[in-house]
Amino acid sequence: MKSAKDYLEEANKTVPKLSAEEAIEHHKTGDTVFIDVRDSAAISESGTIAGALRIPRGFIEFAADDATPFHNAAMKKDANIMLICAAGGQAALAGKTLQDMGYQSVTNIGGISDWKDADGPMEA
Repeated sequence: MKSAKDYLEEANKTVPKLSAEEAIEHHKTGDTVFIDVRDSAAISESGTIAGALRIPRGFIEFAADDATPFHNAAMKKDANIMLICAAGGQAALAGKTLQDMGYQSVTNIGGISDWKDADGPMEA
């Protein structure tokens, strides 16, 4: 039987991770889809990346699947997708899910505090 630790280790092995500074460079180009996978209460408390989609981890499969009525049109299987959460764990797990669903370029950029500390652009 798998534990939470097992799932997280598996996700961290397959989902590449970038530093906040590297991710900010991608943000400047405008060719990357940023997704905050935290719940709305956490986002309301701290804000999020400017222009980021707000898709909670528990809903990511529905937003990513173009066969559901909840599909988010910005989520294309060939898009460059970068995920953020509070500390990086939920982003890694969501990234692994997206990989399993056929998404080709998924990256974990860690936690929102790292983004803020690196002076990444924010919105409320």
